[in-house]
Amino acid sequence: MKYVYLFSEGTGAMKDLLGGKGANLAEMTNLGMPVPQGFTVTTEACTKYYDDGEKISPEVEKQIYEYLAKMEGVTGKKFGDPNNPLLVSVRSGSRASMPGMMDTILNLGMNDTVAETMGSNNPRFVYDSYRRFIQMYSDVVMEQPKSEYERLIDKMKEEKGVELDTELDTNDLKKLVLQFKELYKNKMGEDFPADPKTQLMGAIKAVFRSWNNARAISYRRMNDIPGDWGTAVNVQAMVFGNMGDDCGTGVAFSRNPSTGENKLYGEYLMNAQGEDVVAGTRTPQPIDQLAQIMPDVYKQFSDFTKKLEKHYGDMQDMEFTIEKGKLYMLQTRNGKRTAAAALKIAIDLVDEGMCSKEDAILKVDPKQLDTLLHPQFSPAALKAAVPLAKGLPASPGAACGKVVLTADEAVEVHKAGDAVLLVRLETSPEDIEGMAVAQGILTARGGMTSHAAVVARGMGTCCVAGCSEVAVNEEGRFITVAGQRVNAGEFMSIDGTTGNIYLGKIATQEAEVTGDFDTLMKWADEIRTLKVRTNADTPDDAAKAVSFGAEGIGLTRTEHMFFEADRITSMREMIVSRTEEQRRKALDKLLPMQRGDFEGIFKAMAGRPVTIRLLDPPLHEFLPQKKDDIAALAKDLSLSFDELNAIIEALHETNPMLGHRGCRLAVSYPEIVEMQTRAIIEAAINVNKGSQFKVIPEIMIPLIGEPKELKYVKDVVVETAESILAKTSEKLEYLVGTMIEIPRAALLADEVAEHAEFFSFGTNDLTQMTYGLSRDDAGIFLEDYYRKNIYESDPFAKLDQVGTGKLVEMATKLGRAARPGIKIGVCGEHGGDPASVEFFYRAGLDYVSCSPFRVPIARLAAAQAVVNEKSCSSNVGQR
Repeated sequence: MKYVYLFSEGTGAMKDLLGGKGANLAEMTNLGMPVPQGFTVTTEACTKYYDDGEKISPEVEKQIYEYLAKMEGVTGKKFGDPNNPLLVSVRSGSRASMPGMMDTILNLGMNDTVAETMGSNNPRFVYDSYRRFIQMYSDVVMEQPKSEYERLIDKMKEEKGVELDTELDTNDLKKLVLQFKELYKNKMGEDFPADPKTQLMGAIKAVFRSWNNARAISYRRMNDIPGDWGTAVNVQAMVFGNMGDDCGTGVAFSRNPSTGENKLYGEYLMNAQGEDVVAGTRTPQPIDQLAQIMPDVYKQFSDFTKKLEKHYGDMQDMEFTIEKGKLYMLQTRNGKRTAAAALKIAIDLVDEGMCSKEDAILKVDPKQLDTLLHPQFSPAALKAAVPLAKGLPASPGAACGKVVLTADEAVEVHKAGDAVLLVRLETSPEDIEGMAVAQGILTARGGMTSHAAVVARGMGTCCVAGCSEVAVNEEGRFITVAGQRVNAGEFMSIDGTTGNIYLGKIATQEAEVTGDFDTLMKWADEIRTLKVRTNADTPDDAAKAVSFGAEGIGLTRTEHMFFEADRITSMREMIVSRTEEQRRKALDKLLPMQRGDFEGIFKAMAGRPVTIRLLDPPLHEFLPQKKDDIAALAKDLSLSFDELNAIIEALHETNPMLGHRGCRLAVSYPEIVEMQTRAIIEAAINVNKGSQFKVIPEIMIPLIGEPKELKYVKDVVVETAESILAKTSEKLEYLVGTMIEIPRAALLADEVAEHAEFFSFGTNDLTQMTYGLSRDDAGIFLEDYYRKNIYESDPFAKLDQVGTGKLVEMATKLGRAARPGIKIGVCGEHGGDPASVEFFYRAGLDYVSCSPFRVPIARLAAAQAVVNEKSCSSNVGQR
């Protein structure tokens, strides 16, 4: 099996095998560009390395040495030869760009003999390169702290009275080499390796190993990059930007990555190596200034930039080195960019005839769109701020406000005209009013799909969840963040895009939505076939979602309507009722409230489909838990404290997620279903009377595990609806369906479909029950699972396509076989995750539903799914 390729043997189409960097080096070589030559060790060699117990096999090692000899023939230099030495860089290269996540080693092949011979012409350059190599090798290969070597450099500069590394002379650098080698020997118990081949194999192994370092694993999880891809390794002849004033190195983009402006953008340093530009140890110069110093080199680089952008049909991120006035191209890749820049570049490339609309929509990461819809911190203010702690970035945006510790206090502070930052151990449905007025929400517990996260995203409110460094002392009216006390009423700021938490105020600014955004969304809508709905519980949420392009509502959670101050008492009265008659009286008070809510939502959606879920959570969530609150409610309900407390204790459940909730409540208390059905049907009739559009409500029965449950509750819904229609002589179409969120319902989907006119997968609970994991508690140990490569991603943020997804596919096929034409969608949080949306498209669903601010993300992801499928089909056809 071939595990190694010369750059001249590869092509840009071999990205899966050669990695993105190796494929692009091969492609630039084929284009005749001045690329320092070398070879690529494939991603399959990396996979084999891990399969073999983190060892480079003799077969792979043999090929590496064979291709090293070929590389020597191409370059005319020899590895380890003091008279004509070949020095190399060893770099990672995943098939997906992962900038800065894995490791690189420069100047490899250097030893005392090579340095002495090379140093006869330019000794300062040689020993500068040597000390860099020892430091990088020690850090990357031997995993020694880089800081210990930095301290030796700082001490040397202090003794010499200089500030910059470039001010150290040859003797200083020779001393540093000796000090570095001595430090290495003290730490490792052996001399620094002098054999270049030993150095090379150690470096290649280290790059393979870096595929599973902590930052690489985190980056893969955030960017949906599979852990079994592995990384390639590129061994490339060194060219030197640190040989003198006619040498340099830089990084540039073919367009501005912040704004998208079609202008060369970048930085360079003279007499430097690439790490100096990235590390920030010296202040680089704008790329434009290179035109003044080396006009011929600048023109050549500018021409290469245009050629590469045209060849790849996208904005390029390039690294280059100038050695003795000669330009070398070290790397090119599609450049990372801001959301605003991504939109502008995509539109401009179509206008310039460089790509099609289909290609253009693939150039925008759907997740980036979030940043265009939420307030952000002022860049200047954020740059000056230092994070105190970090939690999970649960809902994007930026928020600054006074710390409040209860929902009631949040309402009071908001009424007083102050910005609110609601900080809770964890939120519950009872906190909804406080959450609604908060600029931001911070919780000490919970994950990316916790109550706080889900509700915050639905409201478009910034949220940082599950920060273990936050401790809430509600009675003492203070919190501690990373051990620092913050009193209620003091200002804090949180960043829901990064998860960072700051003390004090940081200025925010409204995000701008440009015309490019609308243009790209229209293109996406022309291409996609999967419909996109929203999860919305209020007319305001519904209207916001429509403005973002929602085509209906996939989930209205009726329980959220009961927590407002003018309703919660009637709801609690219903819960504590001892007889059906008492319950019906309380429900009669709630009926007009629910009917009015539904009328508002139907009007906001203007004839678009609306799915309304009947009451789902266990009843205890509506009742207070603290003594003072229980006493106050008992007084309102004309009960004694002991009576009410006994009712609350009786409703307590050991595992409420698996308890008396959803359709089980409807079986026990069908009068609740009657009231909610009446509210829905009457609201639809009322809205239809005065409208030019037609409301066809979809009534969803939650938590079905047994087809007989669905039939029982559906019979109550239909009987109630038909009774109303008969009495009013009105005609109204309506659908009755269910939420598939219990694995048993998925397994029996054909039987369930006999009674259901639509399915909606509740993937949050379906994931919980398939895994046997609590989404609120899993964060305690998930990091251990990521680190040990057991899980690659949070199954509550990105759908588990292998397990949970199999249930979705199975239920879809069974349901359609039993009821052809059944409408099938998904309303869990996965409906706004791009990778999950693509899966739902392939699984044949009709729509996804997500929170309002994720609707544009889902629209773009649904379009990308179509383009990707066509591309895969085309590639299969070509093969």
